[in-house]
Amino acid sequence: MSPKFAILGATGAVGLEFLDILAKRGVPAENVRLLASARSAGKKLPYGNTQLLVEEVKPESFKGINIGLFSAGASVSREWAPIAVKEGVRVVDNSSAFRMDPNVPLVVPEINPQDIGNAPVIANPNCSTIIMNMAVWPLHRQNRVRRIVVSTYQAVSGAGWQAMTELQEQTRDCLDGKKLNPKVFPVPCAFNLFSHNTAIGEDGYNVEETKMIKETHKIFGDASIAITATCVRVPVLRAHSESINLTFEKPMPADEARAILSTAAGVQIADDRPNNRFPMPIDVAGKDDCHVGRIRQDISQPDNRGIDLFVCGDQLRKGAALNAVQIADRILQA
Repeated sequence: MSPKFAILGATGAVGLEFLDILAKRGVPAENVRLLASARSAGKKLPYGNTQLLVEEVKPESFKGINIGLFSAGASVSREWAPIAVKEGVRVVDNSSAFRMDPNVPLVVPEINPQDIGNAPVIANPNCSTIIMNMAVWPLHRQNRVRRIVVSTYQAVSGAGWQAMTELQEQTRDCLDGKKLNPKVFPVPCAFNLFSHNTAIGEDGYNVEETKMIKETHKIFGDASIAITATCVRVPVLRAHSESINLTFEKPMPADEARAILSTAAGVQIADDRPNNRFPMPIDVAGKDDCHVGRIRQDISQPDNRGIDLFVCGDQLRKGAALNAVQIADRILQA
């Protein structure tokens, strides 16, 4: 019998990506149930060559469902995940609700699929964390990483489809000389960049930066790695970029790093020095793989222990929906 999926948060940006991925994988329409708040109930969303009706989420919505793909926010996940689990659903949650819960696996299938086990709820990491570690983990496996310094250039897609619409509208308004009136973000996003719009803690790090640090420690199973992050919003529609500086336990020649990454799952090398062409958001938008380039020795670090990288990945695909579906694949294959 084919597995049945429920998508909670179906009308959001990540929910729409869930639909696209499942349709392209040939999951029958009758095996996909779309759930959302009462406000969105009654809408129809495209699914392959047909349309699916969005239902208001209720306790009975999860009867007969095998996999719940949740992307409706932390408070919604905390409310509905236990209800779904009682119906025998394995929940893959894209919110921050359970990521740091010690009893909930935090999984990137290319890194720690063994953590899934029989857990009723599996957490999807933050998009920036996933994209960074698609490049860092293959290197860490061969030569332990002691320190990570990362700066992100994050697309507005991380704030949902309303933010994407706001960027498009503000760009037109700006070119027409109109006044910009930000609604989703605290400041204009068109032709601008700004510190990630999450709360700043007492240590000066914003929530996004802290997520990258703590989540990487949990996924790698190594809290001793020194990590510092600076997260920035940029006027890009979708796909995040990250500049990463690594310090290794032993020497890591740039050619060795390149060779390791060239065979890493979910990674493509985009490192064309002669033509000065490297990873760009425009090249990975809508794509599953993360692109890695600017692979070079950090000349400031002694003994060839430092490597610089630049990574781009689609925040809505590998950074969210695709990673969750890959987790579901592992559950169903077990």
